[in-house]
Amino acid sequence: MDTGGNSLPSGPDGKKRKVSYFYDPEVGNYYYGQGHPMKPHRIRMTHALLAHYGLLQHMHVLKPNPARDKDLCRFHADDYVTFLRSITPETQQDNLRQLKRFNVGEDCPVFDGLYSFCQTYAGGSVGGAVKLNHGHCDIAINWAGGLHHAKKCEASGFCYVNDIVLAILELLKVHERVLYVDIDIHHGDGVEEAFYTTDRVMTVSFHKFGDYFPGTGDIHDIGFGKGKYYSLNVPLDDGIDDESYQMLFKPIMGKVMEIFKPGAVVLQCGADSLSGDRLGCFNLSIKGHAECVRYMRSFNVPLLLLGGGGYTIRNVARCWCYETGVALGMELDDKMPQHEYYEYFGPDYTLHVAPSNMENKNSRPMVEEIRSNLLDYLSKLQHAPSVQFQERPPDTELPEANEDQDGEDERWRRDSDLNDDERKTLPGRVKREIIESEAKDMDEMKIDERPREADMALEPNMKGSSSAVAEEHHMAGNSSKPFSQPMDMNL
Repeated sequence: MDTGGNSLPSGPDGKKRKVSYFYDPEVGNYYYGQGHPMKPHRIRMTHALLAHYGLLQHMHVLKPNPARDKDLCRFHADDYVTFLRSITPETQQDNLRQLKRFNVGEDCPVFDGLYSFCQTYAGGSVGGAVKLNHGHCDIAINWAGGLHHAKKCEASGFCYVNDIVLAILELLKVHERVLYVDIDIHHGDGVEEAFYTTDRVMTVSFHKFGDYFPGTGDIHDIGFGKGKYYSLNVPLDDGIDDESYQMLFKPIMGKVMEIFKPGAVVLQCGADSLSGDRLGCFNLSIKGHAECVRYMRSFNVPLLLLGGGGYTIRNVARCWCYETGVALGMELDDKMPQHEYYEYFGPDYTLHVAPSNMENKNSRPMVEEIRSNLLDYLSKLQHAPSVQFQERPPDTELPEANEDQDGEDERWRRDSDLNDDERKTLPGRVKREIIESEAKDMDEMKIDERPREADMALEPNMKGSSSAVAEEHHMAGNSSKPFSQPMDMNL
């Protein structure tokens, strides 16, 4: 693996990191509906690759504890959470007004097990933050998370609950400053909006800007009040390649790390910025995308890796598998091992795919101007802001179920979709799950709803508020400005 000279003296990039990986075997059963591009099945495909590349035995594998109502309400409005918990495909016709109010129904459909899905992916992200806060790992991974568009009281862009904001609020219990970095092709509007007026969270989003969802993320949107210059946006055009992307990513993020000095980093690894994505228009290779993970890992700061977008699901699985290897400091063979979803990856059956020959509309002068503007913004921040902790909230306790399981076999039994007999017969076996041709939408199995109690208990946030954001006014809209009025985070 190229160790490149990206590392700070305290964190050589070649050093092994202790990694906690969150995965619920049921997550692949949730189904947004026929024709919908968001397919949670990609998380199961990713997990299968991790298992067969032998990566699970190098991580602490955890099944997330589902987030409870009160956990979600640390950011989201109570009535919105109540709606998500109660709405079902059978009752939605009787709740048309609420569906419209909460922006649920089209891009964000009602499907079987919707609330359980939200609890699962949010629980993984918050659980990862808890693990980092307790110092039980250096890197935590939740590929089911990263749903960055959800707002305080509405769904948006296939996202219902903003697990990222919840995880950052958890990290803020221990760390004075938290950095959020977003490499999804879409602007991370929900996270930016939540922290737009605070200097304790810096958000940096690299995204397609123009006539493209969600329409926010102009380079001039830089935060407000105390948060001025703590929101950075890197607007990009179609066809950006690895070289152009890294010409922006490394100088900007290097300066951010130097000036902001975060205690923890959250990196949203949306894979719709890859070449050939069903909804995307960038031209990044998997290695180019993963270079962002490698670079942020090199600073040796507690790191939470989350999923996000990604709609050519065979490439999503490839990408997040490779990036798990980067997190572990392991280089993976390009030749893919046989596994239950092997048929998805033909005809080459390789981990990497070549970028296309599409035009890069990001000219060198344009890239240099963007970089210059962003570095100029950063130069206005003289030093990392100091935070006086007058009353620190109690640490979130780790439930017994999340304690490290000793032994490789235990990790396999509890958290892999494979059993011992299946692994022994691996070379000739292709598990007969529902196989999807990328040209066709897959009819995935619907999950059986089973009520589950969350063991995780999140304590109240800073200054005793049950939510640092939930009391604020929600500002919607798709203008280049994220919202029309600032929000006072009181962090």
